[in-house]
Amino acid sequence: MLEHQNPEPRNPDRTVLIGGSGFIGTAVTTRLREQGTEVLSLSSKDLDLADSASVEKLAGMLKPEDSLVMLSALTPDKGRGVASLMRNLTMAQTVCGALDKSPCSHVVYFSSDAVYPYTEALITDDSSAAPTDLYGAMHRTREILFQDVITGPLAVLRTTLVYGHGDPHNSYGPNRLRRMAVEGRKITLFGDGEETRDHIFVDDLISLIVMVLRHRSTGLLNAATGSSTSFFDLAHLVAKQFEPQAEIICTPRANPITHRAFDPTNCQKAFPSFRFTPLKEGIARVHRQMMGDN
Repeated sequence: MLEHQNPEPRNPDRTVLIGGSGFIGTAVTTRLREQGTEVLSLSSKDLDLADSASVEKLAGMLKPEDSLVMLSALTPDKGRGVASLMRNLTMAQTVCGALDKSPCSHVVYFSSDAVYPYTEALITDDSSAAPTDLYGAMHRTREILFQDVITGPLAVLRTTLVYGHGDPHNSYGPNRLRRMAVEGRKITLFGDGEETRDHIFVDDLISLIVMVLRHRSTGLLNAATGSSTSFFDLAHLVAKQFEPQAEIICTPRANPITHRAFDPTNCQKAFPSFRFTPLKEGIARVHRQMMGDN
């Protein structure tokens, strides 16, 4: 559970975003600057985290009063094998090495719900991390690296599946289903789409990140809405946005059915006035944004 070092929220002196040019990083940068926060957004063009020389380079950029957000990671669509695992760990090692030399006022590590196994039980912030694949193992290992190096306030955000306009990733979820409908007016599901998952609207995720920064929070938070939906129902929400409605096609199942659901109690306690965007509303909003760009 999160503990707030700033009972009353206030903007960080400066926020350093590692992976600032990505989908999440760009949105965080925009929100922080709108609120008057200075942002140093660093991308792979600015800093090669796979190069050990970047330890000194990054350390020289950091100030003691900075808040640092580590967003940079190779996502599963870029590779799920050992090579991606090792590169991701090297990237985290570089950032941790820089923070060891130049500590910051606050660090936020952006993790994933992939650290949890698939279970019928509700997942809470106290649930044991037991990753079942290399991607989940990578994030859990990086969490431990940051926890070992950071002696000051550290927040770990384990996010569920994120959707939003402009997301370049193509993981199985709202973004991918929408792309299917745009390209061929057909949405193809694994099996009958029985699996249930929690999906978070990108605007809500950015709000959580910014609130964690402004409260200088420390601890663990699952960034999940607490509402799980089957892919079958999700496909219908997406299909109904189109005229005529996109066709939904079910396919023979190749993998076991798995479910994942979260208890959002600790998130509600940490941020009592915050409310997640309902999935139906978020899907409709993203569709309007998408059509506005066409």
